[in-house]
Amino acid sequence: MSNQLPVINLMGPTASGKTALACELYERGNYELISVDSALVYREMDIGTAKPSKAELERYPHHLIDIISPLEVYSAANFVEDATHLVDEIHARGKTPILVGGTMLYFKALLEGLSDNLPSADYTVRAEIEAKAEREGWEAVYAELCAVDPLAGAKFKVSDKQRIIRALEVFQLTGQPITKLQAEQPKNLPYRYSFYNYALMPDRVELHQRIEKRLEIMWDIGFLNEVECLMNKYDFDENLPAMRSVGYRQAIDFLRNSDRSSEKHREMQDKALFATRQLAKRQYTWLRSLQEKHKFTTYLTAQQAQEDLRNCHG
Repeated sequence: MSNQLPVINLMGPTASGKTALACELYERGNYELISVDSALVYREMDIGTAKPSKAELERYPHHLIDIISPLEVYSAANFVEDATHLVDEIHARGKTPILVGGTMLYFKALLEGLSDNLPSADYTVRAEIEAKAEREGWEAVYAELCAVDPLAGAKFKVSDKQRIIRALEVFQLTGQPITKLQAEQPKNLPYRYSFYNYALMPDRVELHQRIEKRLEIMWDIGFLNEVECLMNKYDFDENLPAMRSVGYRQAIDFLRNSDRSSEKHREMQDKALFATRQLAKRQYTWLRSLQEKHKFTTYLTAQQAQEDLRNCHG
């Protein structure tokens, strides 16, 4: 009998139904829920992140929701530290943790560990890289990466903007390629856990329909008002990590830089829809990458998963 502590990982792209599934399991078993979502950590960002309502969170409490302000930074390393503490506390209470969300970088960090001693994000350096991209284009930034870190250049595409920024940031801060540092450094693997990985991966057409419906509801219940209130309260910088959440950048650009006509309003909604679909595409790619290294059970629908998970972990 293994002494490793069981941890259930429930992953899926945005709008796949994973949160509803986790809540259904919570109701029927001896579980606690931990959110694995880089947007839900932020307070006051509720509608645009599809955050469960206050009533839902009272009924189905989630750890790691509403823990920092939109001006703060929360990294994968922060997540692993917080999540491992929570997992241990949940097991000490005689329960099993269900980690549910769509931030695959966090799941990867938990499953595979993090390299030691890589520098933390430096937002001055990142802003400089993004400014160069604005001036010269992402092809020029990608060419710079290929020159200083050919291995990273071979792994990334021009469209992998966040990965390119991180690789160049590490090189500028350390003078060494990120691929070299990652190869040399040991990883802190959570060996005391036994992970059970489940993925909801709906049909793309169905998922796109769900995404469109979710965004329609978000606009109807006041997403734009939420963004305007945040802009009035905080001195928002578009380079803040909080602003990577899909929809927020498009809404800020509309409120700051457009004439707010119905045509521009429709254009903003279309951009947010496109960005959300691109997010889902990246999440599918991350999931397939994780499935190459780890054992997974995959479901097309939450309904398919309910009975199976209940039987496995009930």
